[in-house]
Amino acid sequence: MCVTALTGGCSRKEHGAHTALVRLSDDEVKNLDPQKISDLTSLRVAEDQFEGLTRHRGDGHAELGLANTVRCTADKLSCRFTLKPGLCFSDGTPITAATFAAGFARLRDPKTTAPNAKLFEGIKAIVADDPATVTVTLHRPLPWLDELLAQPALAALPMHRIAAAEDRWTSDRPLVTSGAYRLTGWRLGDRLTLARNPFWHDRPAPTPIIVWQPAEDKLAALRRFRGREADTISDIPGSRIEWVRKHLPGAARIAPYAGTYYLAFNTRKPPFDDVRVRRALSMAIDRDWIATRLMGTGETGALGLVPSVLGGRDPDVFVAPDRPAAIRRLLAEAGYGPAHPLVFDVRFNSGGDHRRIAVVLAAMWRPYGVEARLLNSEAALHFAALRLGDFQLARSGWIADVPRAENFLAVHLSGAGAVNYSGYANAEYDRLVAQALDTVDPAARAALLQTAEERLLRAAPILPIYHYVSRSLVAPDVQGWQDNAMNIHPSRLLYRDSR
Repeated sequence: MCVTALTGGCSRKEHGAHTALVRLSDDEVKNLDPQKISDLTSLRVAEDQFEGLTRHRGDGHAELGLANTVRCTADKLSCRFTLKPGLCFSDGTPITAATFAAGFARLRDPKTTAPNAKLFEGIKAIVADDPATVTVTLHRPLPWLDELLAQPALAALPMHRIAAAEDRWTSDRPLVTSGAYRLTGWRLGDRLTLARNPFWHDRPAPTPIIVWQPAEDKLAALRRFRGREADTISDIPGSRIEWVRKHLPGAARIAPYAGTYYLAFNTRKPPFDDVRVRRALSMAIDRDWIATRLMGTGETGALGLVPSVLGGRDPDVFVAPDRPAAIRRLLAEAGYGPAHPLVFDVRFNSGGDHRRIAVVLAAMWRPYGVEARLLNSEAALHFAALRLGDFQLARSGWIADVPRAENFLAVHLSGAGAVNYSGYANAEYDRLVAQALDTVDPAARAALLQTAEERLLRAAPILPIYHYVSRSLVAPDVQGWQDNAMNIHPSRLLYRDSR
């Protein structure tokens, strides 16, 4: 039997400034279906509404969510989760073990077209042993299983509504959810409003109303924050950090972030099918200058792919006693020089610091007779071009889905699909990553992953620039925010200190 956690609906006061938190995101929510999203804004809003066997804590790590206990076999290939009693969706429909089995089947169904389906390929099956017991079996041990099960795509989804309405289920108002909140209204381009889920199993979230609003214009977002029209902002313009520190003391929250900013070469066609060209352009970049002088908010120059916050070593695989001479020699060997200059487009999407970075990169290549032309487009067109391979050199990057080096390296496997923008394909790299995934010993696993990363870097299908930091603004009276490497801040933990 489901028990209502709240005694009634929200009062008029609960919609006021004292009980609602306004959170500004970088972009508009793309979809409300947790199995059909991959962008960070949609993922964060989904995590506010859907809970799985595990969920994220305020420190970014996973804990048990809808599950009460878990027991795994000695070989770590099977884990048995017991659900908490009396679980229900926000419409009062019971949540049972069959909910998770059906949700996993939907995720694997090609008709769902889940963009993150490959992230869950290590899971062999999710089955319901009885109404209160879920067994998760794996193809190989997954040290990050708890993090994987916290992803919204594996949360308890309202299969009764999905079966009845198919893709129209996300039009329900309020939306049927399993987490701390449920969506009550969405005005595209304006705001998305969440209210407490009356049937959530835990104690009611301390803040009754959460309002998510898109704010692609970061300067406008900063003005709104200063005017107390917003409580949190997901990113601060790098050029305004010092101003923020002076005029908004205590509001800036800057922390190491499990992500790397890089550009992807299209290795399928000239000029970047030639590794010498890719290596030459990579060697010509002063990453530390970009990180410290251009960005200047704690970023570190990236020679490698895996960030140090996840144990990355950042090896310099292009060490040369005289780099300028080595760069010119590589370009000449590839057929480029004064008589035949290297000319190509650098593609980047609008927003953020992408244009500034592209301008600096072009300036760093110019002394070598290289002409990099800037090509800007809005984000949807930019990433559509990357998926289709319609680019030469393009702004890319990776933010960890789970806090593991494997998550960064898997993107560049030959079988990774459209997310492998560069088209890099190397059998030995694939073998090393696969061997690492099958290795239980942590030290041996890490060594294999480092060897695979160095092989990737020597082939240079990507051009690492810097490792991210998260740059958030949080109102001084908002409590419950914890800086963490995954930059995950569940709304269910945030509240305004009324003292």
